[in-house]
Amino acid sequence: MINTLEIDGYRAVIQYDPEIDMFRGEFIGLNGGADFYAKDIDGLRREGKISLRVFLDMCAEDGVNPRKEYSGKFNIRIPKELHFKLVQSAAAAGKSLNRQVVDILEDNTNHQ
Repeated sequence: MINTLEIDGYRAVIQYDPEIDMFRGEFIGLNGGADFYAKDIDGLRREGKISLRVFLDMCAEDGVNPRKEYSGKFNIRIPKELHFKLVQSAAAAGKSLNRQVVDILEDNTNHQ
């Protein structure tokens, strides 16, 4: 299970850190790091807003886009047997290998 929290349109991944007995939030998809800590969900929201505001202010001062841009391309290494099965599955569905993988990934991310 992935625990996330959305603050002002930005998503943060939340994890519990037993060493400090606090929750840690880290914004994802940013052009830099912005994290925050709190003991409870209300504190996470409050501290997250502060951390995000500081980050966005710094980006504005520096003229930097706060959101990381993605190319839409990535390489992945998989076992030969899985590659073969994916090609067969795509052909049987009348799709390209790329379309088949995109469909599988979209289906998987829509069910979380």
